[in-house]
Formats: sequence, C-alpha cells, structure tokens
Amino acid sequence: MTCRQPQSKRQQLLSRINEVSFAVDDILLYLDTHPTDEKALAFANTHMAERQKLMAEYEQSYGPLTPKDPACPMDSWKWAQQPFPWEREGGCR
Repeated sequence: MTCRQPQSKRQQLLSRINEVSFAVDDILLYLDTHPTDEKALAFANTHMAERQKLMAEYEQSYGPLTPKDPACPMDSWKWAQQPFPWEREGGCR
C-alpha cells in the first residue's frame, strides 16, 4: 500500500532538489577519503551542476530556499517564509 498523493510542480521540484542534494552530500563525504577517484569526481561535478540548475529554477518560480542565495537580500528573510518540510501538504500524515 502506498500513501503517496499527486505532487504539485513545486513539490516535485523540491523532492528532486532533496534527492540531488543528498547525492551531492554523500559523494562529497566519499571524496574526503577517495580524492583521486575520477568517476566520483565526475559524478560530484554533474550532480552539483544539476543541483545549482534546480535551485535556480525553484528560486525563479517560488523564491529563495536559503539565505545564501543572491536572490535573497540580507534585509529580507524571504527564504524563511517558505513552508517548512513538516508543513508540506500530502505525504503520510
């Protein structure tokens, strides 16, 4: 049995950002101990570029996700106005 409900474009984009971000974080940890692994370096570069593209797409449509984004001036906390992960609609509740 599955409890997944159809996701909006915004939710799909956030899910993909989370997936790619996890892959990037994981491969960077691996590269800490295997810095000369060329396949891992290529994987990291590909996924970091994809993450950057996805983040830019999200920010253009829905606003910044983090305070480090150039789209977020330091006199504004628009990134904090986004729903927190536990406030998202759908899923298993």
